[in-house]
Amino acid sequence: MPCSRAGDRGTVTAETAVALPSLLLVLGAGITAVQAATVQLECVDAARLGARALAKGESESTVLALVTGAAPEAADVALSADGGFARVVVTAPIRLGPVTDLPVLAVGEAATPVEPGPRPPR
Repeated sequence: MPCSRAGDRGTVTAETAVALPSLLLVLGAGITAVQAATVQLECVDAARLGARALAKGESESTVLALVTGAAPEAADVALSADGGFARVVVTAPIRLGPVTDLPVLAVGEAATPVEPGPRPPR
């Protein structure tokens, strides 16, 4: 004879209702971590590209064009050449979706020794 317990009816629904917000929170945290890592890598790559170009003697406008093309949207770029090194710092906000920015900035820095020899005309 089948045993039916009326007290257990709806427990799966209740457990799902309790667990679903936790699962969504973990999913959101995972997506945020991936987005932050992506922005960080883009900043570092753009800074390395700019430092290499600046070390070769490219003009600042050319280096800025290269860096802004490789950097994330709304990134700030700082160029300097001192102590025999070409330095580039790229800073960008970490975005969540099309509108929301986290109150955290990703920073990519690179320094490359300036290459000796004649410089191309600027």
